[in-house]
Amino acid sequence: MRVGIATVLFVVYLAFVMWVTMTPSLDGVGVPSVAERLLQVLHRIGVPDAFGYDELEFTANIGMFVPLGFLLGLALPGWGWWLALILLPLYSAGIEWTQGEFLAGRVSDVRDIVSNSIGAWIGTLIAAFLRAMVHARDRRVLERALWDEKQSRRRRREPDATQVLDTWMTEQSAGRTPTAPTQRIRY
Repeated sequence: MRVGIATVLFVVYLAFVMWVTMTPSLDGVGVPSVAERLLQVLHRIGVPDAFGYDELEFTANIGMFVPLGFLLGLALPGWGWWLALILLPLYSAGIEWTQGEFLAGRVSDVRDIVSNSIGAWIGTLIAAFLRAMVHARDRRVLERALWDEKQSRRRRREPDATQVLDTWMTEQSAGRTPTAPTQRIRY
């Protein structure tokens, strides 16, 4: 369920990133004026004046790719989360190449690949950390449930799965035809 939700959200967010990065120019949607206003607010609250449009763009590119890395890190199978560390920088390079080759109103810049990669790596590492925490919690919950079941069986004097298997193995090693267990083993 978690993987399915993460995959759907990843595809939706990927479409958003494609729209933002592949539109011919963002001038028509007021991006320069929004960036200028945001910089004015940042400077008013104490961000140094040296933090200009280039720094804002670099930071925004990092921020745009953090969710992409996070969602891909969750959507990939448990063993393959590290693929996001490779795939997303390649995706960013593809965006920059496409902008440079086919979109005259856009500027292709290596700094964008660097900032996008940093954001993707941050998001992917957060996803890996979160998955590790959830896995550890799930393991503890399962161990506790198995321990409770074992204690319950002991109180009822029912053999657990290992006892039934041990009896079967003992009969087989003694040269007797092992009898099939008559009790149902619950997991």
